[in-house]
Amino acid sequence: IRRPPRSTPLYSSAASDVYKRQLQSPADLRVVGNYDCASHEEIKSAMSKSRIAQTKWAEVPLIYRAELMHRVIDVIIENQDHIMNVVMEETGKPIQEAMSMEIFSAIDSLAFYAKRAPKWLRDEKRSMHGPMSFLKKTKVTYKPRGVVAVITPWNGPFILSINPTIQALLAGNSVIIKPSEVTPRSGKLVEDIFLMADAPQDLVQVIIGDGLAGAQLIDEVPDKVSFTGSIATGKKIAKQCSENLIPFSLELGGKDAMIVCSDADIDDAAKGAVIGSCMNAGQYCCGTERIYVVEDVYDEFVEKVVYETKQLNQSSEGFSDIGATFWDKQLDIIEDHVEDAVQKGAHILVGGKRNPSLKGLYFEPTVIINVNHQMKVMTDETFGPVISIMRVKSENEALRLANDSYYGLNGNVWTQNMNKGMNLAKAMETGACSINDMAMSYGVNEAPFGGIKQSGLGSVNGKEGLRSYAHAMPIIIGKKSASSYPYTEKSFKDMKGALKFFWGNKFLRRIWG
Repeated sequence: IRRPPRSTPLYSSAASDVYKRQLQSPADLRVVGNYDCASHEEIKSAMSKSRIAQTKWAEVPLIYRAELMHRVIDVIIENQDHIMNVVMEETGKPIQEAMSMEIFSAIDSLAFYAKRAPKWLRDEKRSMHGPMSFLKKTKVTYKPRGVVAVITPWNGPFILSINPTIQALLAGNSVIIKPSEVTPRSGKLVEDIFLMADAPQDLVQVIIGDGLAGAQLIDEVPDKVSFTGSIATGKKIAKQCSENLIPFSLELGGKDAMIVCSDADIDDAAKGAVIGSCMNAGQYCCGTERIYVVEDVYDEFVEKVVYETKQLNQSSEGFSDIGATFWDKQLDIIEDHVEDAVQKGAHILVGGKRNPSLKGLYFEPTVIINVNHQMKVMTDETFGPVISIMRVKSENEALRLANDSYYGLNGNVWTQNMNKGMNLAKAMETGACSINDMAMSYGVNEAPFGGIKQSGLGSVNGKEGLRSYAHAMPIIIGKKSASSYPYTEKSFKDMKGALKFFWGNKFLRRIWG
């Protein structure tokens, strides 16, 4: 593996207030490393360096910023096996998911935004309306915000660190990443990769630490914060940012609902339910966590889901279908939700417990029925490979239950009637929706991604997400002043005359409006 020639040490122990943390692989529980949490002084230093680097980077033309992304693609392709190994060691992901979620998605984002950023971020002319069109021109220029703090979770440790970094850098910002303390090495890869691609020194930095390090980073007043994680932490970050009026985006997880209509392709829907609930061992924010099936097709659907689930292979080997739970605390939550459901009358058809044949943190892919909204498994984020299926009388009941949640990130509808599918999708109270597929919006770079309700604030991805890393600054160019002193009876009458000419005539109003 070609190492970056200018990289700083992975973990620094120079400061006096650092403290040790140990990394354990969830796949087999072996120790895979130790690290020191960054001190407050190190975080301050990183911010100072980042501000200097950003000032220079902002002067680099967009086309050359885009070229850096292509160099990063080459570095990732060259080092893909190393990246996957680090991610798998920290998370226990199967190799297929390490490739698809971390490597493939990262390269797709790099190429996508490198191609479109020069167009989406260039100065934009805006046509003016009414009488102002004779007097003024308007341009909107997209200025970098400055230093962007990217605080990321453990379930997609590489992609969720690099994707916002790509967008922030193309907009002319520098970036400081604070990855999860559970997966610090996967986050640190982003800094290494950009250095290997000859990015300017300190343009992308990673600080290692826990929640305290994240709070201290925000105390240094970055110019934007991009956070992905829990509702509780997101609310703390929102409060902290508000004290200094720091712009922020929050992606806070979900409890995605799936509606299976009576005319759905049941084979396809069953397969969609299994992968939607179990991909990444169920540990992704758009995971399908609640399935509402119209009673006409309920029995057939359950039968097929049970069959598909029983075919899944769970092991510590690379080419398994279901990997480990990345964090021991998450495994406790999954167990609690399943036990709560069983105590309240739910019935387990497949799985339902830790895998006794594997040493690591493995929860069996699970199918559970007879669930309702009195159970945690249908109300709180489970974040595990649990397929929870509820029988409903009608699609209207399914929609009502789907909207009965304080989450609103994604959802999916299964039907062969596209008009029905569109109507149901539009009526779902969620940030995005898919028809006849699992939640796809984060992987579709053309689409903005963001939640409503308790699932977050702001959008990432797409043109909207890219532009959120910039300040849209309008510049009004005058041919002649629109008004001036002194105010006189004549100027007042002239304005009344203009009002009557432009807006009093119903025909002209539609032209000038």
